[in-house]
Amino acid sequence: MDLKKTHLFIIAQEPSGDLHGAELVKALKEKAPSLHVTAIGGPHMRELDVEMVGKMEDFMVMGFWDVLLALPRLIRLFFRVKRKILSLNPQGVICIDYPGFNLRLERSLRKSGYPGTLIHYICPTVWAWGKKRIPILAKNLDLLLTLFPFEPASFAHTTLTVKYVGNPLLFLIQNHAYKQISLKKDPALSLVALFPGSRDTEILRNLPLQLQAVKGLPVQIAISCKNFVLIKKILKEEGVSTATLIHPQENYDLMKHTDFAIATSGTITLELALHLVPTIVTFAIKRWDQFLAQKIFRIDLPHYCLVNILAQKRIFPELFGTELTLRKLQKTAATFLQEEKRDSCRKECAILPTLLKGDNPPQKAAEAILWKMLP
Repeated sequence: MDLKKTHLFIIAQEPSGDLHGAELVKALKEKAPSLHVTAIGGPHMRELDVEMVGKMEDFMVMGFWDVLLALPRLIRLFFRVKRKILSLNPQGVICIDYPGFNLRLERSLRKSGYPGTLIHYICPTVWAWGKKRIPILAKNLDLLLTLFPFEPASFAHTTLTVKYVGNPLLFLIQNHAYKQISLKKDPALSLVALFPGSRDTEILRNLPLQLQAVKGLPVQIAISCKNFVLIKKILKEEGVSTATLIHPQENYDLMKHTDFAIATSGTITLELALHLVPTIVTFAIKRWDQFLAQKIFRIDLPHYCLVNILAQKRIFPELFGTELTLRKLQKTAATFLQEEKRDSCRKECAILPTLLKGDNPPQKAAEAILWKMLP
């Protein structure tokens, strides 16, 4: 195959996938500058030399109930993406995370006779739940790239090529060029950073409780947010007038100054841990969603936070579903005012880079993809 004429279609439907996708595109273009990339992605990918044919934001929903309500829209998007791929017929398709959508897309493309290389970047959590997905992945994919070293073992009994490339977050953080942000830190107060989530539904469910838990404490509040209008509305409703709003693109710069954080469960918790920021993890979901997750889908894990799953122990306190109450969150937040408590948590976080060993994951991922594309 002539890489100069190779066309890849890359799909990233979430903020973390958009970040990983952008770094992957950079690495691919570095190795094959004439590579043509068509993509669905977010703000990071839109900054690159790619042909954008869809927006990440159109796909963003969370929770079983929200997915159900958005199902007609997601079905339309599904067939729109499938038709686009089949009409373009690229040599390869790379789906980044978002398994509920992308695994179905990969299977549907195969059934429709798509002849190209199917690659999935970021392994679904089959090692925690969803083991029935293993044969589906093995049947439809040509290459699976994983972020954690223990994931390939789940596929040892299959013929699927599975490659651990390392976690890009560690690489990104180690190579981040930190800069000053518009934050005047009060040395007399602990700085608590709130990360309520990227979706409006996440923000509405988590931020009010996060604010209520800390506004009575001797702290300075900073909030990572993209929807400033919504955040300001919630701040007004909660009677908080002194919080500093920080754009998500400045998250790493904010973390450098943060004494402790409260964050909605997601990739952000691993980013905080790698910055040695003691963090309380919240995950506010509806009772119905929690019932479906635990009773119907049998998702009952010792940990739900990515940091705790990776370390196989409770590094960050996590309050999930019915466990997330104002009283518990206030009590936990108050303990993080103690420097001794924060130091203990930082020491626990320091073990994570050794668990995510790997040099330049985007480059390794690009190499694995291009080698797979060669005849």
